[in-house]
This record gives sequence, C-alpha cells and structure tokens, in this order.
Amino acid sequence: MKYAEIEEALELPGLRLVLTAGVPGPWGEAAKAIFHVKRLSYTPVRQSPGENAELLRRATGQTGAPVAFYQDERPRSGWAEILLLAERLAPEPALVPRDAGGRAQLFGLAHEICGEQGFGWCRRLMMFARGLPPGARPEPGSLPWKYGGDDPAALAGASARVGQILALLAAQLHAQRAAGRRFLVGEQLSALDLYWAAFAAMVEPLPPDLCPMPDWMRPLYQLSSWPDAEPADPALLEHRDRVMREFLPLPLDF
Repeated sequence: MKYAEIEEALELPGLRLVLTAGVPGPWGEAAKAIFHVKRLSYTPVRQSPGENAELLRRATGQTGAPVAFYQDERPRSGWAEILLLAERLAPEPALVPRDAGGRAQLFGLAHEICGEQGFGWCRRLMMFARGLPPGARPEPGSLPWKYGGDDPAALAGASARVGQILALLAAQLHAQRAAGRRFLVGEQLSALDLYWAAFAAMVEPLPPDLCPMPDWMRPLYQLSSWPDAEPADPALLEHRDRVMREFLPLPLDF
C-alpha cells in the first residue's frame, strides 16, 4: 500500500485514513473494509509504532491508528465515529440498519468486538500479559498501559472474556442462519460482518498468501497459541472467509 506521511496528509483535501503500516491491525482493517464497501476513495497515511507519535498527538489528541480525517472536520479515531462518518459520506450501501432496534443490536454487538473490554481489546491484553514479566507494570503512556495492562484482574480475566464474546457471536450467527439469513444482523451485509471479518484475524489469520503478516506476529494473533483459551466455533471463521471472498479485496494489503 502506498502511504502519505502525516505532515503531508494534514494538508491534503478529502478523506484520509491513518493506518499502522505493515501489520493487519484489526481496527484499521475494519475501517478500510467499510470504506471499500462504500466505494469511498481515501489517502492512506502512515503511522509506524514508535514513530511520528508526537505529530499524530498534536493533530488528533492521541497516538493510535486508525484515524479518519475528512476535509477540515475534526478527526475521528473511534470505531463508531469512523463508521458514522462513512455512513454520512456514502449512505448507500447502508452498513447500519435503518430501524432503531436493528441499529441498537448492531452497535451493541460491534462494541463487543471493537470496544473497550471487547474482543480485540481483550486479545491485546492476552498478548501483553504474555510479554510482561511477573509482577511488572507497563510504563504509563505505553500501549499495554492504554489497554489497562496495569490491572492484574483485567489481564487475568481477558481470556475468559474473549471466550464469552466468541460464544455470543456464534450464537448470533447460528440464530441468523436458522432464520435463513446469511449475515450477523438483518438481511444484508452490515458493518458487524466487516468488523468480524477484520477482528477474526485475532482468532486465526488468513493464510500467508492472503495475509502476508510478519512471521513473528502470526503466533500472537492465533488464539490456539493460548492453551487456556476456548476455541472459536468454526462457523465464525467460515463466516469471515465468506465475507472476505464476496465483499473485500484479497490478498490484504497493509
């Protein structure tokens, strides 16, 4: 993927998306998927771990990716903010149900995937717990610290929380299938399917020819690397694979 640098991108018009270069970060991959389905053209902007953090902080108030910029509007860094920006810029195809009940269901389940104490959050806590020496506390401002890695209870409970969320999503998928529906909510592709397609890499990444991630990173993403973790229902990965094949470009490019 060809990236603009942050200083350059701040002066550009249109839609820009700050992404962590070189890795399939699930929040960034989800934002890219939403923009792809909505056919929104954007300029990818490079964010590298440990680099250009202060410049990104001055521009956005924080140091992580993804961040979406549109014209001279305020930057959006939250997963829901980015989705709602995309819905406004390209109302069709709609990725959020029109009815209030469907909308509430989508945002509730999406929070369980993308939000604080959600699937992605707790999978990162699992990774941080593996890397922290016993009794060590992460440095304030570091990535483990941002995810609550200074809380021993959060670290200890992350694996069980991941299992609960995977069971919830599997139950939702099977209920939809029993009703003759192919998607996680409603009758058509929604943002929830795209979020799961991106975050399922933290259960099992796509094979190297479709997801050419660094070799050292692949075992960290594989849930099977944690012996105490409950395995995901195979139907969830089948759903990820179908969504990827039918709606998203492969191989992944980051």
